[in-house]
Amino acid sequence: QVQLRESAGGLVQPGASLRLSCEVSGRAFGNMAWFRQAPGKEREFVAAFRRSGGGGMTYYGNNVKGRFTVSRDNVKNTLELQMNSLKFEDTGVYYCAATSGNPTSLYMSREDTYEYWGQGTQVTVSS
Repeated sequence: QVQLRESAGGLVQPGASLRLSCEVSGRAFGNMAWFRQAPGKEREFVAAFRRSGGGGMTYYGNNVKGRFTVSRDNVKNTLELQMNSLKFEDTGVYYCAATSGNPTSLYMSREDTYEYWGQGTQVTVSS
């Protein structure tokens, strides 16, 4: 049985930082991603980690590049998302996703690439 579970988000002021973790049980995944959905908006790609030999490749959405960092903890089998310089626009429900496949780089930002999803965690940026 596969289960993905995001750590608790939180309420922070603009400019603050938060770190999210996605705990994985049931199996290990080499290819995972973070998505988010703001109120009244479509689900948006945030970041992804693709397995590549002994390391991996990272991908970021245009609106978070330079502020967010995605990484994988191979010991804990978790996917991390370090969020810095948070803005009002970063508010939303953040979802962890994974695929048992091996997509190419062009597919890493696609929602339909991932067959496993967590329930989401709320991140609110407000002054």
